[in-house]
Amino acid sequence: MTRTYRIGQIVPSSNTTMETEIPAMLRLRETIRPQRFTFHSSRMRMKKVVKEELAAMDAESDRCALELSDARVDVLGYACLVAIMAMGHGYHRVSQARLTQRTAENGGQTPVLTSAGALVDALRVIGAKRVIVVAPYMKPLTELVVDYIRHEGYEVIDYRALEIPDNLDVGRHDPARLPDIVKSMPFEQADAIVLSACVQMPSLPAVAKVEAMTGKPVITAAIATTYAMLRELDLEPIVPGAGALLSGAY
Repeated sequence: MTRTYRIGQIVPSSNTTMETEIPAMLRLRETIRPQRFTFHSSRMRMKKVVKEELAAMDAESDRCALELSDARVDVLGYACLVAIMAMGHGYHRVSQARLTQRTAENGGQTPVLTSAGALVDALRVIGAKRVIVVAPYMKPLTELVVDYIRHEGYEVIDYRALEIPDNLDVGRHDPARLPDIVKSMPFEQADAIVLSACVQMPSLPAVAKVEAMTGKPVITAAIATTYAMLRELDLEPIVPGAGALLSGAY
């Protein structure tokens, strides 16, 4: 019998991308593997990507974890990278432990991962030490994200802050612009490219092009989250056309 897995996501209320890119990748996987997936979300209020709104939003994540554990999802992803990274070094571990505890208290213990933790773990999986980073945030928040990645043991040799304050506008950013942004960066010196350090900035359509253009593995927050979810479910982390991390090589 083909097993169907329930994928839970805690998303910012203005996020339109994680419920697009994660299902897109897992639907692609369904074309080559027997497992099937359904998708379930709970929302935390957030419109502007600023530290104050992010902190207020993160406080709602406990409620979201409870709601999703009511549905007995098989894995739960906290789909906002910057909200976690803006809360201080290593906060993804604190958040994951607390939200897992909330699901356990509700009688439906569920493995919880965060897109922030998934991204830094993905760089470890592919053996990257030196990276370049593209992010849509205003410069101060981008610097917080870069600092968080550095604190996890990576050298960020260059980054681009696209300075888009409104989260809906982040979701409207054309991924076709990403290859030219990477071209302006010293990607030759990097082990890997973080093409979107944000779960709201669409990037999936540009991943194959940037990998072909640079010869470097490309990671995005959405790709890293998909990899982490598949590993948590003890499924082969392979998705056709979704970059090196999901190629089956890892």
